[in-house]
Order: sequence, then structure tokens, then C-alpha cells
Amino acid sequence: MGRLVGTELSNRLGQPVVIENLGGAGGTIGAQKVAGAAPDGYTLLVGANNELAIAKLVQKSVKYNITNFTPIGVIGSQPMVLVASTKSGVKNANEFTQLVKKNPGKFSYGSSGVGTALHLAGEMVKEQGGLFMTHIPYRGVAPLTNDLVGNNIDFGVFVLSSGLPHIKAGKVIALGTTEAKRSHATPDIPALAEFPQFKKVDITSWFALMGPANLPQPVVAKLKKALNETLQSPDFRKKMEAAGSGVASPDVNIQKFLNDEIAKYTKIVQFAKIEE
Repeated sequence: MGRLVGTELSNRLGQPVVIENLGGAGGTIGAQKVAGAAPDGYTLLVGANNELAIAKLVQKSVKYNITNFTPIGVIGSQPMVLVASTKSGVKNANEFTQLVKKNPGKFSYGSSGVGTALHLAGEMVKEQGGLFMTHIPYRGVAPLTNDLVGNNIDFGVFVLSSGLPHIKAGKVIALGTTEAKRSHATPDIPALAEFPQFKKVDITSWFALMGPANLPQPVVAKLKKALNETLQSPDFRKKMEAAGSGVASPDVNIQKFLNDEIAKYTKIVQFAKIEE
């Protein structure tokens, strides 16, 4: 994502954009570096909801918050998908709900770790459906995948692009995506929101372009213009969609978007009592 956006911005700004991958601690190391950078427009963050909106809610060690950044624009997003192991015997969200409700506390679901977007998606499903399940945090997607495919855990939550190969291969069963509407990439997989018990489920994995706080307005305007042109580029959209992501509208009010997302995550964290 960062390299794709960086290349597009470089072409439009007429200067090189160097990508530095700082993925440690769930992305918070890179976010902290940008939060503490000089507000000159030369240090930017392509950040995900994990480090921008969730980490501060669940990790006491995170010292920055959203006010330490200048929002430039939302780049794109993709839904997550609730899946079942083949041994579970369920084929859709209704069967899943019935099974879990009949056996409160018996079943578990896995995510890529405590306080990740996948974890919050699972807890939103629990809260909306009135379900009692145990969360099993894994150290990343790979071990979660192995246990789901190996029928060692009942249910799990993937980012759609990660889960799709296993869904297509019949190794796991897709119960529904977590965005309000079906993904264009998978029109045959229903959105969980299509089922009455999950009608308010709406949570995605998203990315945004951010700068340090107090970025001068002329710099912000220049970066916004370059990003908006990028978002409207057919070639960029094609590449994003190939990676399983939808492209954000240039008209999105990023400050309102961030406020709404943080409010949503705060409610889930409080419901599930999530803390690292």
C-alpha cells in the first residue's frame, strides 16, 4: 500500500518519495516517528486503523494520539470476513448464530492478536449478535490460518484479501463480510449486515495519509491535491482493487471519518474490556 501510494504521489509532486517500512509493534513505531517529526511535509504516514485509531485505546505504552497528526485523506479500505472451519458444520451466518447461541461459551474465534482490527470485528459480531464466544489471539495471520484450515479452532476473522484464497479453495467457509454492503471483489459472499441479527455490523480495515501535527495549510493543500488525483486515477484504482481494497472517495471528510471510527472502536473496546 505504502509503495503504491508513494509512487503515485512522487509522480504528482515531481519529487522522489522514499518508503521506510516501520512495521514493529503493530505499526505504532512508524506512527510514533511521524507524530514526532518536523511539520514540513517531508515525513508522512500511510497508516492503518490499527495504529491510528485503535492502539491508543488498548495499549498503555502508546504515547501519541490522533491529535498528534494532520489528516490529509483516506486512501482506501477493505472488509474483513468471518469464517468457519469445515468441522463446524455451519454454512451461513444464521446457522452460526444458532449454533453459538445454543452452546454459550463452547466455541471460540481467532484473530491476529489482541486489539487488532480483526479482534474488534469479532467483538462487534459478538455484541451485535448477543453471542458468548472466547477470543483466541494469535501472533499474526499465518498461525490463525493454519489452525482454521487444520480444524483446530472453530471460527476466525480475516482481512478479506488474506482469507479469500482459503475460501475459494474450500478450506474455510465464508459466513459474511464486515462492511455494510457486499464487497465488489466478492459479490457472492453476503455482508453480515444482510442478516437481521448483524444489521449494524460495519467495520473495515482502512488506510489514511497523515502528516505530523501543525502541518502548514499550503503543504496540506498540496498533498491533498496530489492524493485526490491519485484516488481518481483508473490505474491506481485497478491496482488497489487487484489487492482486494476499495478506493476512498476524495470527498470523504477525513476528520469526521476519524472521529466516527474512534467512537466506534471505543464502544467495542469498552464492551469487550480489551486491554493489552
